[in-house]
Amino acid sequence: MFQQILDPVGGSLALSALVAVIPLATLFVLLGVFRVKAWLASVTGLVLSILLATLVWRMPVAQVASGTLEGALYGVVPILWILVNALWIYRLTVVTGWFEVLGDRIRSITDDQRILAIIIAFCFGALLESLAGFGAPVAISIAMLVAAGMKPLKAAVVSLLANTAPVAFGAMAAPIITLSGVTKIDVHLLAQMAGRQTPFLAAFVPLLLVFIVDGWRGVRQTWPIAVISGLTFAVAQFVTANYFAVEITDVVAAVVTALVVLLVLRVWTPSHTVAFAAEDTDEGGADAAAPGGHTSRAGIADPDMARVDRSTRSAGNLTWMAVLPYVVIIAVFSVTQIPAVKTFLAEHATISFAWPGLDVANAAGDAISTTFRLGWVSTGGTLLFISGIIVALAYGVSAGRALRAYGATVHQLRFTILTVVFVLALAYVMNLSGQTQSLGAALAATGGFFALLSPVIGWLGVAITGSDTSSNALFGLLQATTAEKAGLDPVLMAATNSSAGVVGKMLSPQNLAVAAAAAGMAGKEGDLFRRLIWWSLGLLIAFTAFVYLQSTPILGWMVPTP
Repeated sequence: MFQQILDPVGGSLALSALVAVIPLATLFVLLGVFRVKAWLASVTGLVLSILLATLVWRMPVAQVASGTLEGALYGVVPILWILVNALWIYRLTVVTGWFEVLGDRIRSITDDQRILAIIIAFCFGALLESLAGFGAPVAISIAMLVAAGMKPLKAAVVSLLANTAPVAFGAMAAPIITLSGVTKIDVHLLAQMAGRQTPFLAAFVPLLLVFIVDGWRGVRQTWPIAVISGLTFAVAQFVTANYFAVEITDVVAAVVTALVVLLVLRVWTPSHTVAFAAEDTDEGGADAAAPGGHTSRAGIADPDMARVDRSTRSAGNLTWMAVLPYVVIIAVFSVTQIPAVKTFLAEHATISFAWPGLDVANAAGDAISTTFRLGWVSTGGTLLFISGIIVALAYGVSAGRALRAYGATVHQLRFTILTVVFVLALAYVMNLSGQTQSLGAALAATGGFFALLSPVIGWLGVAITGSDTSSNALFGLLQATTAEKAGLDPVLMAATNSSAGVVGKMLSPQNLAVAAAAAGMAGKEGDLFRRLIWWSLGLLIAFTAFVYLQSTPILGWMVPTP
């Protein structure tokens, strides 16, 4: 059995922590300073962590190799299995023309740019985040807002800021599922905790959006719809994360909020309408065509791209067919939460085995669980795959065309796939070898002050990697381990890594690059950064204070118990 060592460098915990941070520091510097591609930076960090695990922390080579493979497999199933199938469904809506219909239906609701910012960037952007993630919601929201007439810079800032509240549960809760995988904390506990943090952020985001679009006048004139949409999203996110399936938290929150907004607009409208002026439009960021086929407003080029014949359909039918994929997803996931179905799947459709070649104990000599568990039917990726088949049938997509769309999705995500696999392998090597524990032990020396550091760590992780999932893989166990040593609740601190990380996503180089490209502002990422830095820091400060109160008796009652 391999037993982890906390202070392998000269018997000093401080020096050991400094050495342990080398793989992460290298990854961040390569990404943030030298702008190295994410997959190359990730594999570099992985190689360094493997060398440190064998040469410094003295983990046997065979166990290092086994841990690397376990992390890589966890990156594929369930994480990438979720991402690929989610983006496949989104691609099906694009190539069949129904995504364009959905965008048009949304834009036909109102010509007030403040309300459109809420509907498109907040509601629809959250729906896209729940399925696609990885920059797609930002790019698509910007394209739709610019196409509707909003200035590119404003559209980019609005879309980046809106892409905060849904991120912790984005891509079918991939960040929370990853966090559970690396910390071994029950996924439902983490979902409950995150569901008692991010809703407080979501409640204020629509107000911030209308302020960005139209200043204090926008807040004064549209605060009813902004407050209602924020509170609706917050309540729906809280209820779904705490009492239903974590995977569909953002789907439910986005759909319910959109429906409520539409109902409110039937009985209330702002006293003055701020429509898009003709001079606000900009020719470079709306519908740029890509080589190799037709291109939709979503930026997907495909030779199979089709358009919906709207002349033979009623407005109600168009709306229903446009939202059909999201209704299907909610229905499929809801079926698996029926107690009898849930019990059956847990008993008969779950793979569980001890990962071969791993026999690890922590520094105290207690064995670390190396059991690999996978509900191969109930996992989010499989349910999305089933949903995708239903959507393809409903849209009349042939098997060949659906397969081509699937292949195109995998090709589109090829570098993301490599990045996720390498980052998860890196996280597992650091966690199993003891590198993460050495860092955690050093940070634990700060005691209760760690409650103020925890949100900053999550914020930095997402700001640099551009992914809440990657940040959770890298820092999740660090947060949980440090919390235990500092006398804080590990569920609170682990969930905080994900919840606080969402306000750092708007500053990540990858997200800024996606936004700049979608807005026709390539090379002007710095302009976006300067517009958003103070919003990000302000939200981080407020969120840090909130988390600190949750670590004290004042708000400690919000932390769920097993």
